[in-house]
Amino acid sequence: MPMDNVTAYPDGQQFAVEFKNVTKRFGAVVANENVSFGVKKGTIHGIIGENGAGKSTLMSALFGLYHLDSGAIWLNGKEANVKDPSTAIGAGIGMVHQHFMLVERMTALQNVVLGKETGFWLKGGTGSVEATVEEIQNRYGLNFPLNAVTRDLPVGMQQRIEILKALYRGAEVLILDEPTSVLTPGEVVELFQVFADLKAQGKTVILITHKLQEIMSVTDNVTVLRDGKCVGTVPTEGADRISLATMMVGRKPSPPPKARKPVGAEKRVEVRDLHVTDMTGAQRVFNVNFHIKAGEVLGIAGVAGNGQSELIYAMAGLTQPSAGDIKVGNVSFSRENPVTPERLRQEGIGHVPEDRHRIGMMKRWTAAENSILGLHRTNRVKGVSWRINTSSVRSWCDDLMDKHDVRPTDPGLQFSMFSGGNQQKLVFGRELSLSPDVLLVGQPTRGVDIGAIELIHSEILAERDKGKSILLVSVELEEILALSDRILVMFEGRSMGIVDKEEANENLLGLMMAGQSLDEARAETGKAPNEN
Repeated sequence: MPMDNVTAYPDGQQFAVEFKNVTKRFGAVVANENVSFGVKKGTIHGIIGENGAGKSTLMSALFGLYHLDSGAIWLNGKEANVKDPSTAIGAGIGMVHQHFMLVERMTALQNVVLGKETGFWLKGGTGSVEATVEEIQNRYGLNFPLNAVTRDLPVGMQQRIEILKALYRGAEVLILDEPTSVLTPGEVVELFQVFADLKAQGKTVILITHKLQEIMSVTDNVTVLRDGKCVGTVPTEGADRISLATMMVGRKPSPPPKARKPVGAEKRVEVRDLHVTDMTGAQRVFNVNFHIKAGEVLGIAGVAGNGQSELIYAMAGLTQPSAGDIKVGNVSFSRENPVTPERLRQEGIGHVPEDRHRIGMMKRWTAAENSILGLHRTNRVKGVSWRINTSSVRSWCDDLMDKHDVRPTDPGLQFSMFSGGNQQKLVFGRELSLSPDVLLVGQPTRGVDIGAIELIHSEILAERDKGKSILLVSVELEEILALSDRILVMFEGRSMGIVDKEEANENLLGLMMAGQSLDEARAETGKAPNEN
């Protein structure tokens, strides 16, 4: 594009993207209202805000998925008419969605070129195309086997396929929507190195995330959205997490909870000599032992894939233990005496699954239908038994939405239309409606913004203070440290030890997450055990 009439920062650096008084409505809901800010060319620009603040809507408009009601988007100093994703791609815009758009049965290379195949490729000739893709891989450090079947690759590599696909199509501006929500800490580090490589070669990266630590560590500038409006754009250097959080929610965040003792001596949960195998027959949990008392949160820490998922699935009755015994509330079960999730729910055991899309909800159903999912045989919902009273269910959902701040308050809206945080708040509220004595919580704030995180954390702590027993599985170490009274660390399916809150810190837990026992980690950090 010609470079005349280019809008620039005071320092003369050009905008790659500029939003000018952008407004987008969905019926009565105003998703973006007069949003104006610019993204410097060749920088990493963060977009933060609560769920429903308008982040994804704005980026979807940039990618041509939505048409603006008013305002304009400028690219490289010229007003752009982005009619659809094809137009956006042609203008050098690429987008990696939170949920990948890959054909799992195809190879990585086939996914990269899908939609841009040449006649030679369609006839079976792949040599020159593969060489081009490999050159892009090497330039940006996007390493993965091109001929591997996509579904056989780990999530981090599947994300690299999406990034490479955008670059293969000529992307100069790359949008990534919550890119780290499905990654391990190691994969996050590798992704941020890819960002650095992209920036070094003049590409512009727009990062949508709710994680302030990521904003602080990787971006050059950050724009804050709240209630669909632009609160401001600031350089990341010189900003701090408290000021950004205050801009996001309009107030200072609550202080972290203090350490406390369980409210009772009763052991509501007991796990003895537990072994669990996965669907392929591979053993994933080895000889794990712990208990949870009334009014206590036991956190399970560890890098994703170290047996935490299999542990909580076994405790929720979704898989059966291969050995050992589990007691949850008044229900005891084992391999010889299995239990069903339905039985546990009838006994008032709540389970917030770590993968809400696969286990906790039906995206095509309405919010009202999702609000009773799994409760239809518990006698918990008025008007739900052998037949369903629609008006009663809508009233039930209305109450849950109001109580747990789910927005918009529309029980009839398809659940896929809600943001991730609002989906999670309704799933959480549904499980709390059981008034469970035991609550099993997996990844409670995955893909959730700071405002929803505070609400969910406060609800977990409120249940604890009522005397409930809570098992909390999270890959977010900050979350584990904030909420847990004791912390069990898992590595390769084994327990490395259980740490009291007063003793726990990131260094000690990090060593245990890397495979050191509690005693070994104490020796390395010079930290003596507490006397209790």
